[in-house]
Amino acid sequence: MAEPPARKRLLGILAGSWTAQGIYALVRLGIPELLADGPRPATELADECAADPQALTRLLRALALTGLVAQPSPGVFGLTATSELLRADVPGSVRLNALMQGDEVFRAFAEIMHTMRNGRPSFEHVFGKPFYDYLDDNPDAAAIFNESMGDQRPPEALTGCDLSGAEHVIDVGGGNGVLLEALLTEHPGLRGTLVELPDACRLATERFTAAGVADRAEVVAGSFFDGVPAGGDVYVLARVLHNWADERAHEILRNCRAAMATGARLIVLEEFTPGFVDLLMLVTMEGRDRTADEYGELLGKAGFEVTAVRDGVLEARAA
Repeated sequence: MAEPPARKRLLGILAGSWTAQGIYALVRLGIPELLADGPRPATELADECAADPQALTRLLRALALTGLVAQPSPGVFGLTATSELLRADVPGSVRLNALMQGDEVFRAFAEIMHTMRNGRPSFEHVFGKPFYDYLDDNPDAAAIFNESMGDQRPPEALTGCDLSGAEHVIDVGGGNGVLLEALLTEHPGLRGTLVELPDACRLATERFTAAGVADRAEVVAGSFFDGVPAGGDVYVLARVLHNWADERAHEILRNCRAAMATGARLIVLEEFTPGFVDLLMLVTMEGRDRTADEYGELLGKAGFEVTAVRDGVLEARAA
């Protein structure tokens, strides 16, 4: 008897973590890099990555059933167009994301009932401290987080923002500078300042130099909770506010407002339809996704007047 479609679909969803953790193991062992030049026997791969040959064969064989790994002949495995993206040296690589999802994020979700019972992030229960404190104490995890965030493309909503009259953009909490690099590249007359913590600033400096925009990009190391540089006519908060609870988000907005001169603009780039990213926020940190109205309320309390709302973007001026 054939499996009912709804039951088959649900069982597939329930087993999704098996595949995700299999990918994590593949990346952690460095298998995608070892397969960069083509298919190889699992026994050779196991010898080079210090894995148990039988265990690695079984992992690769299972992933081959999903189409994530090719198996041109028994015991020989290669990459597919999808798993090529697990290599570190290819455009659009998701290697770092696989590492982060398979380690800290997976362990936090494993304790989701802690969050369901008391509303607090299970991450703190698992690791003994809040998410960002954990990153401060674990440089390797911080590097993976910062670089994986930098792998993200600038939000598409940014393309709808008119920056034709802008002279100086200040990107507050801009990670490794991917968004500011895109703005400076698109607008040759624009100057930019990135405000971030030291590790991300180092990555941003390297990015700006490689992109040829370092002469127009200033990097300011520091926390946006301690203050925001003055002098910009456009301030950008991209995927920042959703990381924080209302009180802390309000503090960031107040610091931006204090730095802004009359007429300066604030651009907030976020998702306005809470979904699975909101669930990720729930178990890892105190932040949350919000609707456009909820973000607008936060902005109003911090001294801003919302001037435009579009999909993924709010624009505001200092009231």
